[in-house]
Amino acid sequence: MRAHLIIGALLLLFAVTAFGMADDDPLPTADAVVAKMLVRDAQRQTLIDGYRGSRRYVLENKRMQKHTEMLVRVKCDADGTKHFEVVDEQGWKTGQRRVLQKMLESEAEASLPQMRMKTRLSTDNYEFHMVRSELLDGRMAYAIDIVPKRREERLFMGRIWIDAEDYALVRSEGKPAKNPSFWTRSVHFVHRYQKNGPFWFPASTESLTEVLIFGSTSVRIDYFDYRPNPLHGPETAGGTPRVPVTQ
Repeated sequence: MRAHLIIGALLLLFAVTAFGMADDDPLPTADAVVAKMLVRDAQRQTLIDGYRGSRRYVLENKRMQKHTEMLVRVKCDADGTKHFEVVDEQGWKTGQRRVLQKMLESEAEASLPQMRMKTRLSTDNYEFHMVRSELLDGRMAYAIDIVPKRREERLFMGRIWIDAEDYALVRSEGKPAKNPSFWTRSVHFVHRYQKNGPFWFPASTESLTEVLIFGSTSVRIDYFDYRPNPLHGPETAGGTPRVPVTQ
């Protein structure tokens, strides 16, 4: 009798497990997730008229014992075009001029509307391959591998994570599709984002570049005091709260 009960319990367990597996929703395709992300991004952009804020850049090269910092204000127009103003600089002047300033110039150029179409996360520029769904900072996200369709410095190869509820980019990691120069052996970066209200805004960027002769150079960017611009007129005293934001 006991054997029959055990067998019956096992059959019930298998049946429930099989039912649960059959009832699970399959993963969507990577292209479908990215397409939905682009739609949601466009919807979120209709809620603001650009933004402004500040960034702190910190560059270090341990082999050369060099360190430099730069404080930057950024203003972004409604069409996504960015304007930078250097507020303060400290430390290694060459690093400021040849690395950090170049980064600002490159980002400003890449923010122009005609350039953004060539670099945004879309099927025009990338192939997407679904990896899995996983928890990321307590929220479910889709992990998707991306492969650039062209070998260009502003495109990258790696992995992105898209929030499964809001369909917003929450993390990206990888390397440029093309090394920026002969002297550069490798570049690796990680961008992290965080949710604030209806928006997802980048919180930090970390990159490590291996350069012949000079060795490893790291750059960290922290974003703070970002404020989305309201759609109509200047902000009032009870206007939009400050949030850490950048793109």
